[in-house]
Amino acid sequence: MEIENPTIRPDHGGAPAKAPSLPLLFSALLLVMLLAALDQTIVSTALPTIVGEFGGLEKLSWVVTAYLLSSTIVVPLYGKFGDLFGRKIVLQIAILLFLLGSVLCGLAQNMTQLIMMRALQGLGGGGLLVVTLAVVGDVIPPAERGRYQGLFGGVFGLATVVGPLIGGLLVQHFSWRWIFYINLPLGLFALLVIGAVFQSQVNRVRHEIDVLGAGYLAMALTCIILFTSQGGTVMAWSDGQLWCILAFGLVSLGGFIYEERLAAEPIIPLGLFRNRTFVLCGLIGFIVGMSLFGSVTFLPLYLQVVKGSTPSQAGMQLLPLMGGIMASSIISGRIISKRGKYRLFPIVGTLCALGAMTLLGTLTNNTPVQQLYLYLCLLGLGLGMVMQVMILAAQNSVEPRHIGVATSSATLFRSIGGSIGVAVFGAIFTQVLHTRLAALLPEGAQLPRSLGAEAVHHLPAALQQDYLQAFGGAIHSVYQIAAGVMALAFALTWLLKDVPLRHK
Repeated sequence: MEIENPTIRPDHGGAPAKAPSLPLLFSALLLVMLLAALDQTIVSTALPTIVGEFGGLEKLSWVVTAYLLSSTIVVPLYGKFGDLFGRKIVLQIAILLFLLGSVLCGLAQNMTQLIMMRALQGLGGGGLLVVTLAVVGDVIPPAERGRYQGLFGGVFGLATVVGPLIGGLLVQHFSWRWIFYINLPLGLFALLVIGAVFQSQVNRVRHEIDVLGAGYLAMALTCIILFTSQGGTVMAWSDGQLWCILAFGLVSLGGFIYEERLAAEPIIPLGLFRNRTFVLCGLIGFIVGMSLFGSVTFLPLYLQVVKGSTPSQAGMQLLPLMGGIMASSIISGRIISKRGKYRLFPIVGTLCALGAMTLLGTLTNNTPVQQLYLYLCLLGLGLGMVMQVMILAAQNSVEPRHIGVATSSATLFRSIGGSIGVAVFGAIFTQVLHTRLAALLPEGAQLPRSLGAEAVHHLPAALQQDYLQAFGGAIHSVYQIAAGVMALAFALTWLLKDVPLRHK
């Protein structure tokens, strides 16, 4: 069954689809991308205030996990539904769900309500990024798509850093509830513009929804995200219940693969995994996500503990990273559009990221902050050449009717890699820190149970030096392993082939 391209092909009536107003449409899509990226980070600065009002410290991690879990689960579903029913209606539903969740989060009266509404918000948020990039795939041919996707990569990078800053300002001057209410005017504007200028037309064909496949996939992703997000924090790694969750996830994954072989319209057609470029894009995205999110998590901690930065200062000090991502994402996109070739950029990008991770592994307590800025800028330049290019390559490697699935799969692999990376590197950091502390601290020395940046700065001088030394060793270990992981991504990029970018 062929699914019509929603923007450039006629419907059954034979009337050609109206060409969208690109500047207006892209303004709305960039706004949607901004909302999707902001909401991943803006909440972090408000969490202490929310706990102060509601209590429920033991449920704190679920405010983040609920959004991550629901948004990850629906990513492949949005990709498939966009391919089947047209991108416009699916994107509008995603925006409406996201806005409804945002309003209800702002109205929450206790921690349980907030967690449930964050999950609802995630059901919409999971579609914002995926469907937006798929819309770009619909209206712009691959040969010209690089420069447009470069802009989206730049916006995503910027939002990741400014999110905590905006969140801090809203909490300080208004209320934590405004970190959710601010989504409303922006989302409504995007919704109206998309409704007005994006004409999505599809063949009126009866579709068979792979409900069983969707169920298996949802269970598998739920278990994997729970395992990675709760392990080492809410549950100890030695907890049998945690490993039962992982085992159930793997069984569900096996059920999903079996079901996809039988389904008439599978959520992720298994035939795509015979496509070399598609598989490599997924693997590289997974490894880059794992290395990036797993290691960058510790940079604000390093800046606050070692350099004595405030949380807002630490956020500002990450701007070189995002500046690098924005610059290289936009520039590489334009060059790809001109040359029609993309293979060189993932190779150079992963090499730059590998070099940056290696340099970050040499950080000491006395490393000047300006030197750290250079390392971060190099890391950003590398990542900007990889992340959006992988989505472009995945889209270009499949038939136009599978663009949504390709986009969602590339995004999903990166998200899962990031989730696993945070868990793995968090476990490594904690283990090395505890081992070094046990070796350095004098017998009988006691540290506070919860050691935030503020608590470290109030330790006696001798204990503080021992802690900072152990902390530095743990940071070294994290970045050395992250460099090894990035080296694997660098090796895989050499296997990519320059598939000619389609002109339609």
